[in-house]
Amino acid sequence: MNERTGSPVLFYDGTCGFCARSVRFILARESPARRAHLRFAPLEGGFGQRLRAAHPSLQHDNSVIWFDPTRDDLLVRSAAGLAVLRHLGGPWRLIAALGAIIPRALRDAVYDVIARNRHRLSGEHCLVPKAEERGRFLA
Repeated sequence: MNERTGSPVLFYDGTCGFCARSVRFILARESPARRAHLRFAPLEGGFGQRLRAAHPSLQHDNSVIWFDPTRDDLLVRSAAGLAVLRHLGGPWRLIAALGAIIPRALRDAVYDVIARNRHRLSGEHCLVPKAEERGRFLA
């Protein structure tokens, strides 16, 4: 990928209401000091398509993806979710540490059940960022 944001990027399904609510959850719980350190991008957007082109294993993956361009670190499914919790800090960091104790195969199995049902859980929904959040969203 030739685009570098300098900040981690959380890729999400832009047509999923559950995913949109998850992004809203993150935005509502970030500390002011951390707000500049995470960007968001829909998987369907140009940046999401470039990420998939650069990482062919993601070509058909619709899971949440945490990408840290400073380390070329790519996390998917439950590992991406734990990275989000670590990003939030505070008590969420403790929950991430406890979640990391659970074997990844089991965490990912739970993630897969939620992912398969995400459209039924919330339907389709388009996330429209507030004016002050728009700069954090990549097309």
